[in-house]
Amino acid sequence: MARPAYKTYGSATYAPASHDAHDFHDPSASIWDEITAAARNMVRRIWYYGSRNSNGNGNYHGRRTLWSLTVQGGHQLRRNLVRRRVLSFPHLLVALWLLVLLWGERWTFASKVNHCDWDHWEDWPPGATPHRLVFVADPQLIDPHSYPGRPWPLNPLTMRITDNYMRRSYISVQKILHPDTVMFLGDLFDGGREWKTAHGDFEDPDWAKGHRPEDERKLLKQWNRKYGEEYWLKEYARFGRIFINNWIKGGTDPAPFQRGRKLIASLPGNHDLGFGAEVKLPVRHRFNAYFGETNRVDVIGNHTFVSVDTVSLSADTSKMKDQVDLRAIHEPVNDFLDEVQETKRRAVQKELRFWRGEVEELALEHKVEELDDADFSQLPTLDPGEGGTDFPTILLTHVPLYRDPGTPCGPNREHWPPAKPPQGQTDPVVPDHRNAISVSAGYQYQNVLSDEDSIKLVESIGNVVHVFSGDDHDYCEVVHTPQKQSVREITVKSFSMAMGVPTPGFQMVSLYNPIDSQGNSLLPSSTASGSSSSGRATMQTHLCLLPNQLSMFLTYAVLGVISIVLLVARAFLVPILALQPFALGPVHAAPSAVLPVFKAKADDGDGYGDGEGSFDKDASMSSYSATSASLPSARFASTRTRAHSLTQGRNSGTPPNNNANNSNTQNKSGKQPGAAAGGGGGKWGWAQSRGPRIQIRRDDYYSDEKSRGYGYGYSYGYDSWRSSTSSWSSPSMARYRGGARGRGRRAALSVVFEEMWTSCWRVAWMVVGFYAWLTWRG
Repeated sequence: MARPAYKTYGSATYAPASHDAHDFHDPSASIWDEITAAARNMVRRIWYYGSRNSNGNGNYHGRRTLWSLTVQGGHQLRRNLVRRRVLSFPHLLVALWLLVLLWGERWTFASKVNHCDWDHWEDWPPGATPHRLVFVADPQLIDPHSYPGRPWPLNPLTMRITDNYMRRSYISVQKILHPDTVMFLGDLFDGGREWKTAHGDFEDPDWAKGHRPEDERKLLKQWNRKYGEEYWLKEYARFGRIFINNWIKGGTDPAPFQRGRKLIASLPGNHDLGFGAEVKLPVRHRFNAYFGETNRVDVIGNHTFVSVDTVSLSADTSKMKDQVDLRAIHEPVNDFLDEVQETKRRAVQKELRFWRGEVEELALEHKVEELDDADFSQLPTLDPGEGGTDFPTILLTHVPLYRDPGTPCGPNREHWPPAKPPQGQTDPVVPDHRNAISVSAGYQYQNVLSDEDSIKLVESIGNVVHVFSGDDHDYCEVVHTPQKQSVREITVKSFSMAMGVPTPGFQMVSLYNPIDSQGNSLLPSSTASGSSSSGRATMQTHLCLLPNQLSMFLTYAVLGVISIVLLVARAFLVPILALQPFALGPVHAAPSAVLPVFKAKADDGDGYGDGEGSFDKDASMSSYSATSASLPSARFASTRTRAHSLTQGRNSGTPPNNNANNSNTQNKSGKQPGAAAGGGGGKWGWAQSRGPRIQIRRDDYYSDEKSRGYGYGYSYGYDSWRSSTSSWSSPSMARYRGGARGRGRRAALSVVFEEMWTSCWRVAWMVVGFYAWLTWRG
């Protein structure tokens, strides 16, 4: 069956053909798909507004508005791309955030996997060519079954973040470690057993309806209606995008003396099928169709791997066995175990024939004979019979084997470290319930197999030197009792960050078992861990830990608080230390000409200082500005001169003129006050007493800040005013000083709040946008 193509990540159903694509909303779609769809819709509407009007003709006003907005945006971008802006403190803080995000979302995965390189822990003889294998346990893709109470944005976001974590970890594993084989230990999905199949009876049996938790009963109808075969296929494709598609990043060529690279994901877990008596046959048939046979034998690296569907096997020892016919669930597993040793021997012979250069399959004789005369008792077979060559066997089961309650799991277990033994005791404390796997069961789960099934597995398979299991999500290493042939078992950590264990991980296995043409091992005898029945060490294992993503999120939170504190502190220091403000001032219109802009003529009593000293000073400044502006060599006056003229022009008319002796007087030469020597007359003469006053446009950012009272600039106007009002009375001066200080404080606070908002917003949207981009990219 071909795998269908899907339009939306995490979507439950396709949009019906009869619905408008713009109005259709999928509640389980990814948050990134929703944002992308909204952005596309917004761009479409803007384009429509700019290109057409209600009559269908060209919309000139819409295009003009869009062009105006584009020009304004370009102007704003130009103001932001100056050096002092780009290299400002908030942007340096953003650069720090980018490095931290790249480390937490990218580089840390490669760093962690690099620490687990094979050369760091393998201990084989020089020249050895081991087969390198990686076990991945419980990826358990997050779906609506995982957190049914979460609202729409959080659930898809959780799915995306956890998928990205596993994808980045798995890509690092493939690119850095290049494992020859990757094997999954079950629980590929979280709600795989809950998604309705296209065929078969999917309803819970009457005797099992009361077993389901109350919160799931409320959602059961909704799940059956929304999440069916199509949704499971999308989850299958999602699993493939994370693990199967990225498997090729490890290369296509096998390591020296290896048959090829493999990926095996056919071992089911209780979240994939259910557990025991409540396994649904249509769900298992679907899993088999897409992932392969759940009970299988593989020869890898001169070792025999036996995968057993123990979640179905547990139906044979279920409490419901005597009340309900469960043979359809457990019989296929029991049939497999009845013939597993013969299957193992045949697989070993095929492997030996390959290395000898022979045809793997048995060549049969072609002849025709009567059916009644045919002898079927002497059919050729690859099975050499009991006593034939057998490789060291490794049992794979999703559910761990039985052990006594309180059996400690060792120091690598993250849930709780081993209890400290009493003084003088060297052996671990037994029982140690906190450091052990809980021997308990519930709806659709059982933490360990029954003791009966565990013994049956080890005895039926034979020559089991090691067991690997999953389900618990945390690491556990135990040596079983002699009833189970004292076999060593490792329960592998979950590969996902959402399984209740802060530090995920995976198990690395190095297999080295050189043999002769008959399958006999060439290694010396040993009693080390991983030894075969002949006492030869053929396997070494290593636990590799992945990044603690929750700790990384905490790092982000701490850095966020520090960033806010630094930005707020800087905002307060801007007016105090006269630092360069980050906030841009308001956009002023550019001056229309280089020459000054003239105001209307002033009357004698217009409120400006007409005294001999003050008016002469102002007029001479105006004459200087006009004369210098008319010269080609001085078309651009200095900023200081223009700002000073502006300050005098503004402040000199503010205080009332109380000096009666200086009102409407002439100087000694008989000229009007303020007339420049040698100035020509005329209606628009530059030196007339009644000539036009000059107002210079303020186009400098710092002059604007000073005029608004920003930082140290508010005292500038006060000092200029004081120099031209030396004749004021002391009470008037005190009142003005108080008002100026008040306005300065208010202006300084305005600067502080504007700096806080502008800098915090700039850092926030740039950091969040970069994180969103990393999340979207995966």
